[in-house]
Amino acid sequence: MHMGSFKMEKFKPILGITMGDPGGIGPEIAVKALSDPEIHEASRPLVVGDARIIRNALQFCRLDAGDSPRALRMNAVDDVSRCVFEPDVVNVLDLANMPIEELRHKTVTARQGRASFEYVAKVVELALEGGVDATVTGPINKAALNMGGCHYSGHTEIYADLTKTRDYTMMLADGNFRVSHVSTHVALREACDRVKRERVLRVIELTRDALKHMDVEKPRIAVAGLNPHCGEGGLFGNEDDVEIRPAVEQACRGGIDAEGPLPADTVFSKMLGGMYDAVVCMYHDQGHIPTKLVGFKYDEKTGQWGQLAGVNITLGLPIVRTSVDHGTAFGKAGEGRANPQSMKDAIHMAARLSSRRGSH
Repeated sequence: MHMGSFKMEKFKPILGITMGDPGGIGPEIAVKALSDPEIHEASRPLVVGDARIIRNALQFCRLDAGDSPRALRMNAVDDVSRCVFEPDVVNVLDLANMPIEELRHKTVTARQGRASFEYVAKVVELALEGGVDATVTGPINKAALNMGGCHYSGHTEIYADLTKTRDYTMMLADGNFRVSHVSTHVALREACDRVKRERVLRVIELTRDALKHMDVEKPRIAVAGLNPHCGEGGLFGNEDDVEIRPAVEQACRGGIDAEGPLPADTVFSKMLGGMYDAVVCMYHDQGHIPTKLVGFKYDEKTGQWGQLAGVNITLGLPIVRTSVDHGTAFGKAGEGRANPQSMKDAIHMAARLSSRRGSH
């Protein structure tokens, strides 16, 4: 073979994308994302869900019309090997578990909650077996999930259980704005109790590893304090001095460029300005509020969300998992007006993170 004529093809990972709760905007943002040619240039997407629900979403989004420049055709399959990876094709691994006559947009139901769990369980199974290179999750409703007999507080906990992972954490990312969490879906009183030296250190380490996979060669990590002014020398609590500071010092001794505890009221502005590559947060809202302030933009004049950017990434798993950074948005489900930007971001991030895991 003449080597000058040989061209190495770009690895395009197969991504398993769950459609989320059938009654929410998950099916809609999945098909809208897959109507974007850039998604197909970066990956080989496969929706894991119910073909009838996806067909319904294509119809009310007007993406199944033959005269539409973004017209899509659905390919329902029972195995990954039967997928047709073309820009105008929506491949659906059809679990056929959600009767279309029971579809209830904008509504919490046990049937829809159970179905959403089954999509997640299937995509995790595929990833563990090597059938897909990475996973992306559409939004689920926690109340529906539990009504359906699946007693988890969210995707992160489902993934940890199904992959038998003990040390894991959630990272939110919007471009270079990244936060990871010591705790997430627990009561605020319990979150304070979970700020322990060993856990803080492990989240710092997981954050460092994730940043390296994102091609940040020398990660700079800030660690937020728990109490106002980091406790002001014990005046407002001692967790910052007793638990957080020793964890940061140990991380530094291990070669990690970490700084903290730092007052949470200024540390995010510092990251936004480029001083840090990520902030380790002590509890759910400490990280979620600044990230969504940066990534979500509401327009009062139109009454619409003009931007819903951001990605949720689970760190510490044996497989890649990214997700949209928003919920099921029942209020607009079934209307064709949901913004797919966060789903697109999650797909691109999953493709990026899986690029070093080989090829099919």
